[in-house]
Amino acid sequence: MIRLLLADDENLIRSALAALLSLEDDLEVVAQAASTDEAVAMARLHKPDVAVLDLQMPGAGGIGVVEQLREHLPNCATLIVTGHGRPGHLKQALAAGTRGFLPKTVSAQVLADVIRTVHAGGRYVDPELAAEAISAGDSPLTAREADVLELAADGAPVEEIARRAALSPGTVRNYLSAAATKLGTTNRHEAVRVARTHGWI
Repeated sequence: MIRLLLADDENLIRSALAALLSLEDDLEVVAQAASTDEAVAMARLHKPDVAVLDLQMPGAGGIGVVEQLREHLPNCATLIVTGHGRPGHLKQALAAGTRGFLPKTVSAQVLADVIRTVHAGGRYVDPELAAEAISAGDSPLTAREADVLELAADGAPVEEIARRAALSPGTVRNYLSAAATKLGTTNRHEAVRVARTHGWI
C-alpha cells in the first residue's frame, strides 16, 4: 500500500482528489493539508510514502514543502501538481528535488500511475511542460529578483511588495530595477510581461 499526503489549499479539489485516489487498491490517503506549514507538519506526523503537492498554496508553496521534506523525510517522494505550469516553476521544482511535475488537467488514472512511478524511484515530468522549459532557456533573474517581480505582477506599490517580501522598500526597488535591466525593459510592468512570456515567474 502506498501512503499519500495530499496538500492543496482548495478544499474541493483536495477532497475530490482524495476520493478518486482512494478508489485505487494500492493507494491510501493518510493525511491532507491546506498550506505549506500544515503539509510539513502532517508529513512529519504521518510519514507518507508520497506527497502530492499543489505548486501554489499559502506559505512557501509546494516547492517549499519539497525542500523541507527532502531534509526531514528523505524517503518521502514528492510530486507537484499545478494549474500554473510555467517553465521556471518546473526548473525550480526539479532543483528542489521533486520527482514529478504535472498539470492539474491530467486524469486521476494518470496521476495514480505517476504516484506509483515516483514511489518506485522513477521520475515523471509532463512532456508539454518539459518542452516549454527547454525552449524558454535559463532565466537571467536571481531567485529573489524573480520572487519580487512576481509580487509586483498585480501592480502592488513598492511598500506593499516590501511588506509581503519582508524587505525594505529600497531593496525592493533595487531588485525591480535589476530585473528590468536584465530583461531589457524600461519598467517593472514590461519586465513582468517578458518574464511571464518566458515562464521565468
